[in-house]
Amino acid sequence: MPTLESLSPQLVSELKTVRLRALQDTPSAFGRTYAEEALLSDADWLNRATNWNNGSSAVCFIAMDNNEPCGMIAGYLDANDPPRPNVAAMWVAPEYRRTGLGRLLMNEVVRWAQSVGTGKLRLVVISGNTAAIRFYERCGFILTGKTEPYTNDLLLFECEMTKTL
Repeated sequence: MPTLESLSPQLVSELKTVRLRALQDTPSAFGRTYAEEALLSDADWLNRATNWNNGSSAVCFIAMDNNEPCGMIAGYLDANDPPRPNVAAMWVAPEYRRTGLGRLLMNEVVRWAQSVGTGKLRLVVISGNTAAIRFYERCGFILTGKTEPYTNDLLLFECEMTKTL
């Protein structure tokens, strides 16, 4: 079973590798595109590694197996509605799906969200991504009915899901 590493500047190369792989594997699952993020500089990636795990308003975990990144998840406090925690950047490599790795990653963000003392954890998932929706439901999330247009594909929507902590 892979191990989870708390993101740090020392893992910037692994962050870049796993994030770009995720964007290639499931491009419609994220708000940014592979083309956009492939252009980021090393300084941009280092800045992201620092900001995505600052200890108070954001966390990020990288799943590692045999020194290779195979999954990731981030959590952040919504700047527009503090202190509402959100799940972001969730991805598991295809060969690790249905092994429990996704649940392991999610449990880390749930623990973090509980530590900030709020009652709900929020995420958005793209309409039509039924595998992800079913996974989030198994983790205790429910669709709220709130949707917003997905800017990368106007035929899809971002669907809000929440979990009571």
